[in-house]
Amino acid sequence: MKFKAAALMGAAVLAMSAGMSSAQELACLITKNNTNPFFVKMKEGAESAAKAAGLDFQAYAGEKDGDAAPQITAIENCVAAGAKGILITPSNDSVGPALKDARAAGILVIALDTPLADAEAQDITFATDNFEAGLLIGKWAAATMGDTSKAKIAMLDINKDNISVDVQRDTGFLVGFGIEVPDLSVLGSETDPRVIGHESSDANPEGGLRAMETLLAKDPDINVVYTINEPAAEGAYQALKNAGKEKQALIVSVDGGCPGVASVKSGVIGATSQQYPLKMASLGIEAIAAYAKDGTKPTVTEGLSFFNTGVNLVTDKPAAGVPSIDSTKGTELCWG
Repeated sequence: MKFKAAALMGAAVLAMSAGMSSAQELACLITKNNTNPFFVKMKEGAESAAKAAGLDFQAYAGEKDGDAAPQITAIENCVAAGAKGILITPSNDSVGPALKDARAAGILVIALDTPLADAEAQDITFATDNFEAGLLIGKWAAATMGDTSKAKIAMLDINKDNISVDVQRDTGFLVGFGIEVPDLSVLGSETDPRVIGHESSDANPEGGLRAMETLLAKDPDINVVYTINEPAAEGAYQALKNAGKEKQALIVSVDGGCPGVASVKSGVIGATSQQYPLKMASLGIEAIAAYAKDGTKPTVTEGLSFFNTGVNLVTDKPAAGVPSIDSTKGTELCWG
């Protein structure tokens, strides 16, 4: 594979930490950005596990969700550095060809949280069952609301790119709420008039604020808000508050980070599905260490197409028939 000089030198938009020595195998982590607490915790888990396993470690991050170019550069850097394994939360499927080249070079590729559409672009995915995460918050919202016929639902996704994690959480929520979804592989295939609209949040507070303002302009009586993650939920709540409507809507989300659980405790978020990025990353590093030792590759959870790292619904207002833990337990577990 031919690499541009700029790729070998890295890029300004990438954040990298390294502690390399020629005696140790190298593991790389590539996340979507280095500001979302989810990815910060993922890096902590990978870095700690790499140290324990005696691996050298490099971490890279793009600037924002959906921006694949910095991740492609990072993949090329890791291949050029002779990495034994790459852990990646892919921004979108355009990173696939670079990952296939990495696999062809003998590198173990593990997708974290977000599987790629091309099965040949990764050896395995370590992830939350994102459809189940969406299903749990959808069921909770429906049970909490009671009469769902009066629902007016705002959907705050990452973007319009049909990223797998985005689609799975979104459609899982709708199915859990009782909305018919004709095509579970794309965003927005439902025709139910209770869904006011889908807007892109870029999975951050600023995007959540903007998306919620757009949907409130479309229907000021929105009373259920689905958000792709808790930073987007933060922005959605601020938009509702700015409009004096913060008490009219149930907000549900996914991630279960410590700040998100605090938002459940304070009542900003009604319920969130908690995932475990530190576990994803640490298990991923352990898999790379095993591969470096004797070529062993990890296997999927029985009955699934990925290695399931678990999910719990966190709420202080439990709903009948929907298993959950409270914010106190959620705080103990947050992103472990």
